[in-house]
Amino acid sequence: MAFFRDKFRAIFQIKETPHKIALAFAFGVFMGISPFLGLHYVGGIALAWLFRLNKLVAFVGISVNNPWTLVPICSGAVWLGAKVLGLKQVLPEVDWKSISMVAIVNRFSDLDNCILMVKQMMPLISAFFVGSFILCIPFSILSYFVIKEVIKKYRKEHDTA
Repeated sequence: MAFFRDKFRAIFQIKETPHKIALAFAFGVFMGISPFLGLHYVGGIALAWLFRLNKLVAFVGISVNNPWTLVPICSGAVWLGAKVLGLKQVLPEVDWKSISMVAIVNRFSDLDNCILMVKQMMPLISAFFVGSFILCIPFSILSYFVIKEVIKKYRKEHDTA
């Protein structure tokens, strides 16, 4: 946790305009909340590189979604996506008594079973994708303005001191 805190503090010393720093952070937040699990850091760093923004700042923005915030963000995204899509149930019925390691391996060993499982999970997957995109857009815009103002205030206080 101290690593992320130190990196967050470091963005105030970067020698770029508050606009560029806030934009890199906002791109990071966008990618961090986006539904592309496993590609958050790669996509965020690629966006920062593409738009010639600071990659460290984008990294810090992406880290908004971390092991401590992953469950609330993803749960909120699924809930919001289900509401928007009008889904009453996003999880398929599960026979908990029949779950075993052998049953799980058997489900993944057959292509037809995998396809069936994906079809059963489509309400959850679609709710997650829709909800994540709905969340990442306003949160990235909000983070842009917040970070920009915080940097301006920080620089004003430390330039006069």
